[in-house]
Amino acid sequence: MVGHRRSIFITGAAAGIGRAVAERFAREGWVVGLYDVDEAGIEQLRQSLVEQFGSDRAVCGRLDVADAAQWSQAMASFVRHTGRLDVLLNNAGVALTAPFADTPLARHHWLIDINVKGVINGCHVALPYLKQTPGARAINLCSASALYGQPLLSTYSASKAAVRSLTEALDIEWARHGVRVMDVLPLFVNTAMVRDEVAKMKTVQTLGVRLTADDVARQVWRLAEPASPRCLPVHSPVGWQTHLFYLASKLTPDWLNGLITAKMAGQ
Repeated sequence: MVGHRRSIFITGAAAGIGRAVAERFAREGWVVGLYDVDEAGIEQLRQSLVEQFGSDRAVCGRLDVADAAQWSQAMASFVRHTGRLDVLLNNAGVALTAPFADTPLARHHWLIDINVKGVINGCHVALPYLKQTPGARAINLCSASALYGQPLLSTYSASKAAVRSLTEALDIEWARHGVRVMDVLPLFVNTAMVRDEVAKMKTVQTLGVRLTADDVARQVWRLAEPASPRCLPVHSPVGWQTHLFYLASKLTPDWLNGLITAKMAGQ
């Protein structure tokens, strides 16, 4: 057990943002939990972190975030190793880029199972452990698409809007436990999901891909590190473009937000 070190449990840790967060927190001396359906990917990352930082610094395991039983087993095993849970990072997510009606209904359900049900499962299972740790917090990966629904990303946008609302509600509910709940809202990040699935959208071609996984990892670190978590915002946009859209979503009427979104998407 390594209970003297702070710990973070990361879903979707095998690549992209999850991997960048794991590497950042390991460098800072935390114990990192690497969980993903990609068992080979997380084992390779674990070995890399162990070589750099020592054998007690990384734990990995297979986790399908849509499966609550797997969540319970993975979380219990992780806390047995660490003795504590300081941060839960709900990072695992998938995207579908296609007209809503052209996508089989089963694929919409698959996305919701991972992006929404997975976050709900994680928060529900993690709370008993988080509330035992002073200053603990849950951080959810959201998206700028939660600010206004995006054509060709309809169900993905809806899933991230759900994550945003869940974050707000739980941050209020869990204040009595001393647990903060926050989200991170990037625009397009240079990860495999964007390159392979989202890059074909006209919006991406218009705005470009200006963020890296390390940019998001730095923001997650800022939210995890301060000693006074109550001063932190519930929502944290990443990058100047996202900050601009975030401000516009608050100040601009819906009809204009919709018009701008449609124009960028070539609709």
